[in-house]
Amino acid sequence: MTSGTDEQAHDGPVAEHEHHHADVSGGWLRAAVFGAMDGLVTNTALVAGVGGGGAAPRAIVLTGVAGLVAGAVSMALGEYTSVKTQNEQLDLEVAKERRELARHPEEELAELVGMLRVRGVEDRLAREVARQLSRDPEVALRLHVVAELGLSPEDKPSPRTAALSSFLTFALGAALPLLPYLFGLSLLWVALLCGGLGLVAAGALSSRFTPRPWWYAGLRQLLFGAIAAGATYLVGTAIGVTAT
Repeated sequence: MTSGTDEQAHDGPVAEHEHHHADVSGGWLRAAVFGAMDGLVTNTALVAGVGGGGAAPRAIVLTGVAGLVAGAVSMALGEYTSVKTQNEQLDLEVAKERRELARHPEEELAELVGMLRVRGVEDRLAREVARQLSRDPEVALRLHVVAELGLSPEDKPSPRTAALSSFLTFALGAALPLLPYLFGLSLLWVALLCGGLGLVAAGALSSRFTPRPWWYAGLRQLLFGAIAAGATYLVGTAIGVTAT
């Protein structure tokens, strides 16, 4: 009979070793990060260009809001179509692999043996493991798909989740450089400052999902935004001067 102390000693290291991973299979993370960055860069640059051209505050707000709505809808539709197409292509490849397993089981078994051997399993053990795994057609199918395509048929991202994440984060990012104008502070440099702070914050938040330090990710996004805003500001200034 095992004592409670022995059970705790046995379970302790296992419990301590448990760890959790971020959910990166739902399709929301890439869409959210890309949407936020795109919204910030796009509207900060848009405000810089229109403001640099000498437009009135009302015109800047109108242009920025139009850019926010158009960009958010475009991003959402693009993400939905992209993820949906990827999932449909994966379904097509899974169906193709399922047919191959049914028509050529021995060849597919040999292929599975080869996959295991490449990963360092001895030949005799690889054959034994492959035969055991192949007893369940669905298990064999999943192994082949993951090994050959690098994607799991059970972890397909959601097109709706990707579209909604992209829409919301783009709109949020695009709204930041408009805030000063919406609250009556019609100063271009304040709007650009808000956009820059948003870029730093968004980059810093994205670093939580990467090995990069927060300051590196934040400054990198600020640099990208500054390049875009600087270019459109120069274009707006040139066109504004020419038009007058």
